[in-house]
Amino acid sequence: MLATGFPAPPRLTSFDRARDAWPLDPAVVHLNHGSFGAVPTAVVAEQDALRRQADLSPVEWFPRIAERVRAARERTAPFVGARPEDSVFVPNASAAATVVYNALRLEWDDEILVTDQGYGAITMGAQRLARRFGATVRVVELPLLADDDEIVQRFADSLTPRTKLIVVDQITSPTARLLPTRRIADLAAESGVRTLVDGAHAPGLIADAAAVAGGDWWFGNLHKWPCAPRGSALLVTETHDRQELWPLIDSWAAHEPFPSRFDTQGTIDATTYLATPAAIDFIETEFGWTQTRAAMAAMADAGAGLIADALRPFGDEDPLTPLPSPVPSMRLVRLPLGLGASREEADALRMELLDETAVETAFTSFRGIGYFRLSAHLYTEASDIEAFIERCIPQILQRAGIRPAASVVIP
Repeated sequence: MLATGFPAPPRLTSFDRARDAWPLDPAVVHLNHGSFGAVPTAVVAEQDALRRQADLSPVEWFPRIAERVRAARERTAPFVGARPEDSVFVPNASAAATVVYNALRLEWDDEILVTDQGYGAITMGAQRLARRFGATVRVVELPLLADDDEIVQRFADSLTPRTKLIVVDQITSPTARLLPTRRIADLAAESGVRTLVDGAHAPGLIADAAAVAGGDWWFGNLHKWPCAPRGSALLVTETHDRQELWPLIDSWAAHEPFPSRFDTQGTIDATTYLATPAAIDFIETEFGWTQTRAAMAAMADAGAGLIADALRPFGDEDPLTPLPSPVPSMRLVRLPLGLGASREEADALRMELLDETAVETAFTSFRGIGYFRLSAHLYTEASDIEAFIERCIPQILQRAGIRPAASVVIP
């Protein structure tokens, strides 16, 4: 049965059905683009051709890798509203945060502010930085449904003379909402506090993501929503001390200034960076980035609504979780009480359902409540949502100890 009211599959310039542009396994339902992305077939071919070029003539390839990476950086930086001279490629968001953390110097009893909606690996890096200097990490608690004014006020109330750094997400990973990072960064700057903006999910979902984020440093993954090969991200900064930023690998470009020293890092596979402009151009040429964001929002809204309708008869709490500042591509649907109560339990549920139902999902946890985080891209279709309802919801209800008095139906 086809779900009614679901947006029609987008037709691309070169494909009647958007899904045909991605080499995704048709035996698996893909509803978790947000975790690891998905690379279009044309971009896979572009990267394969680059790798083949490197393998055919390594001695020609590696001595000239810096100029190739620089050219890719010059084409990629404007996509996030940044200047190439302020931008460097890094493997992922966590690597970007590590580059910044490695450059910082704190004093004993200094303070770093993070949030309870932050990405765990980035928070762990902040904790490691604090341990190096005897500083402390303090968590700013942000209610799930807090509006921007309340969020900014919570940061204002949390600042102390000891605060030296704020680490805050532009788009939160566990809760899929937009945070007012520019307002937070401006508030922090008034007190001499620096801000690191985690924009891991921002490229592609927010136009000119780095430009609008504010803060001293910004980073974002290009292998998520822009669909670049995995292992491609940008770190952007205009700070006065950016010459203290160094690649994670020391190489022969170590004597070069920022950003050039990042363009050469030994024999890493830089084709992830070099193929990134092709991914950005693919979406723009085939559908357009503005239209893509609108299409993802419509798909995410429709999908979350259908899933919530299917779950609603089996619980007292409304499963639909509308957020004050949603992002185009992701929505939260609350799980029955007791499921996904921790990150570990949510991750385990993801893998169990993948093995049992062949549906790729994302489950998250916030304050002891589990959520299904729906991630939609251009290839998402009504049949994917139907598959989740038919295959996954019975498994979810069973794990929650719910014996449905009614069948699970597609609304």
